[in-house]
Amino acid sequence: MMQQLLIYPLLLQLFLSIVLMFAWGKVNLQRIISIVGSIVGLVFSGMLLYQVLTQGTQTMQAGNWAAPFGITFVADAFAATLVLLTSLAGLAVSCYSSASIIPARIRFGYFSIFHFLVLGLIGAFLTGDIFNLYVWFEIIIISSFVLITLGGEKAQIEGAVKYFTLNFLASIIFLTAIAVLYGLTGSLNMADLAVLVPKLENKTLVDVAAILFLIGFGIKSAVFPLYFWLPASYHTPPSAVQAIFGGLLTKVGVYALIRIFSLVFLGDSFLQETLIVIAVLTLFSGGIGALVQKNLRKVFSYLIICHIGFMIVGLAMFTEVALAGAVFYLIHDIVIKTNLFMISGLIYRIKGTVQLDKLGGLYDKYPKLSLLMLIPLLSLVGIPPLSGFWPKISLFLAAYDTQNYLVVGMVVFASLLTLIVVAKLWAEAFWKKDAELPERSHFLYFDKLWISRRIQFIAPIVLLTLVSLYIGFGAEHIQQLSTRIADELINHKQYIDAVMTNRN
Repeated sequence: MMQQLLIYPLLLQLFLSIVLMFAWGKVNLQRIISIVGSIVGLVFSGMLLYQVLTQGTQTMQAGNWAAPFGITFVADAFAATLVLLTSLAGLAVSCYSSASIIPARIRFGYFSIFHFLVLGLIGAFLTGDIFNLYVWFEIIIISSFVLITLGGEKAQIEGAVKYFTLNFLASIIFLTAIAVLYGLTGSLNMADLAVLVPKLENKTLVDVAAILFLIGFGIKSAVFPLYFWLPASYHTPPSAVQAIFGGLLTKVGVYALIRIFSLVFLGDSFLQETLIVIAVLTLFSGGIGALVQKNLRKVFSYLIICHIGFMIVGLAMFTEVALAGAVFYLIHDIVIKTNLFMISGLIYRIKGTVQLDKLGGLYDKYPKLSLLMLIPLLSLVGIPPLSGFWPKISLFLAAYDTQNYLVVGMVVFASLLTLIVVAKLWAEAFWKKDAELPERSHFLYFDKLWISRRIQFIAPIVLLTLVSLYIGFGAEHIQQLSTRIADELINHKQYIDAVMTNRN
């Protein structure tokens, strides 16, 4: 069993997706299956990470076809950590969905498609083959497109068109890059490519492939100037869908950038300088965009863009300290962004709006709930000793070591912008006098029939808040993990050896 543990998170999500199809019209049964299955998935993912940390990189060759000819699955510390975070976010959103998604959408296959999306995310993290990475990306796009359109509202359809168009373009560019790389090397196994690409004499075509990958993954990561689809689409679906989108969809693009550019395309000064420029502009444009928004969900959408810049900066500097900072920030950001979009959904349930000028009075009426919401907001800013503070120290140290003083200035600037945005949000939504809105007597706090749903709304927010507190107050453990991941990314011999020697 332990030897095949790597594949269990994938098989479980596929199994859940199929089983939920047979429970199509049974809403409560679907909720139970999804939550229980997500708990089991979290257990499997935790066991996988423990196995990787204690025994080293785990691999599996599908059909016993030896690498690089077969389909390879690889779980190193980086992939296993992201699988665990995906399972954690999946559990939180599954619980949240059971309260927030209306029965009509559940009957229409919401939970089945949701687990199919989680399957695609986990597959993207575990694949060791670049073409299969493309396949998993397509599974993610298809399932996320269904989720974003489920309900068929006008705003959803408009957002879905923008989302699908840009991501379809990214897939075409990604596939073109794969074709160029395959034409140059005759292989698509990532460990094999790490050996073959540095030996290629045609550096021009290698650079072309690298730029194509940068554009393709850059669109999926929502970096400058390829981010416009994200704030135009992420605010349109239900808050549970927004939570899984905001927490994980752009992060799989960041993962792909880090994996490909640390493993296959190494030591290109032009690409590193380009990445630094992109990261700096992403920090700036995302922060400014968040500052001028008046819709709470659009504020969070632009902050996703802004904070992607922190991760790209770490990749661009490409030192162990910088990569450790980028990985730490990635861990922090998945938890916080998932939580913030669930919080926005809870605020909508209370007030009936997410327009900042129409919000107010939350702290007066719900002080305990407001303080719960404050913790992720302060973590987002990076108030010490919360989770967003620690990775920035690594980024600062790396920037000073590499004399990238522009990076230092922009990280400070983006952090200040985030502080201003969160202060504005807190003042508008929580501290100012309550706006005169129609009484929402059907809200869960005022209807005894909603008591159980109230727990389902708040429990996942509490769960992710506790996790973010652990990341902040237990930062030394996360830093050790991030440093190990950074070391493996820079010194990838272990990864190559584990794949090419077919160790299971």
